[in-house]
Amino acid sequence: MRDTARKVEEKYFSNLATHVEFLPVEWRSKLTLDGDTVDSITPDKVRGLRDMLNSSAMDIMYYTSPLYRDELVKGLQQELNRLYSLFCSRNPEFEEKGGKVSIVSHSLGCVITYDIMTGWNPVRLYEQLLQKEEEELEERWMSYEEQRLLEELYITKQRLREIEERLHELKASIISKPPVLKFKVENFFCMGSPLAVFLALRGIRPGTSGSQDHILPRTICNRLLNIFHPTDPVAYRLEPLILKHYSNILPVQIHWYNTANPLPYEHMKPSFLNPSKEPTSAPDTESASAAPSPTTSPVMVRRHYGESITNIGKASILGAASIGKGLGGMLFSRFGRSSATPQAMETGKDGPEGDEKKGTTVGTPPLPHSSSGFLEPTVELEHRIDFELREGLVESRYWSAVTSHTAYWSSLDIALFLLTFMYKQDQEETDKSNLDTI
Repeated sequence: MRDTARKVEEKYFSNLATHVEFLPVEWRSKLTLDGDTVDSITPDKVRGLRDMLNSSAMDIMYYTSPLYRDELVKGLQQELNRLYSLFCSRNPEFEEKGGKVSIVSHSLGCVITYDIMTGWNPVRLYEQLLQKEEEELEERWMSYEEQRLLEELYITKQRLREIEERLHELKASIISKPPVLKFKVENFFCMGSPLAVFLALRGIRPGTSGSQDHILPRTICNRLLNIFHPTDPVAYRLEPLILKHYSNILPVQIHWYNTANPLPYEHMKPSFLNPSKEPTSAPDTESASAAPSPTTSPVMVRRHYGESITNIGKASILGAASIGKGLGGMLFSRFGRSSATPQAMETGKDGPEGDEKKGTTVGTPPLPHSSSGFLEPTVELEHRIDFELREGLVESRYWSAVTSHTAYWSSLDIALFLLTFMYKQDQEETDKSNLDTI
């Protein structure tokens, strides 16, 4: 990502006075977890594929286990804070000049980072379920014996809460609890993320406001962006969790890095996934490319303009497995060039912020307000959250399903996308000053 971002930065953002620094957050290797138990029970055949699964699917199993969840959360949280403190100690002017921090997370790292930022804990969900059961119990008719037992239960729980509060007060007087993160998150980029599934299983349902606050308050993180390849089997969309009708609106297509004069993301118009509800006579097969796939945009002029993420992922499966273990990455933006470190990175060039779906080189139908099975939406998202990479024209969907999940880090398209959002304010200020000069 450092290499690709450097190339993009030199091409598009060399005129800006600020700089983006990428700091890898490698935290998992320090964890004890189960030691080498899982490795010892892993068969030797197709070892590379098994190692990749152990570093991705197995991590999800660790995270859903009550034995290891806290260890994973604390491991990432401590490493994030350690890196930030170290960076600020070496660059004291970063905070003075209003430096901003963005986080790029991959796969399960998106879920863990989200839980760290929001303070989500499964114990809280359990308490909510218990409270709901009590409310349902109160609403139905109860016998005298049930009422008496319920009163005793209330008294016992109240006494338990008092004891817990006293215990917490004693602990707090001995050890002061540090803040969860030592910095405010400007942009939270999720790549190949299963976060939407975790939220859905926690009971999150679509709302009516169209605000990011429905799943991630802006007071915690200014902007949430969900990046995925259409064939990534681990990635899911977030927008339909905020507004239900966005399940029928295409995600925003990410520009190819070499697109000439790309349309700014906030100017891209949304389009429906299925503009007409007329059933197609031809079966939906791999060869039937005339109809768009439910998860991709139409296969038209693609491969000639950008990179195929399958080709990016041609590194061996073993290599991909090792890449996949780096679940989180931090980006420090608005860092003065005068004090930049040798690994400096910079920015990209499409203006994103209110993003809608439709590529400049791929023709997708404009958003019809009445031709879909949905009613005319009265509410729209404050800004788009789901962003989809373009498929290569000649890539195999089955092969890319294997390689796409670990290939985000080396994509020039993604490097441009990330830098575009991090440099957005600086780019706008530069453009404005140029107009003022004219």
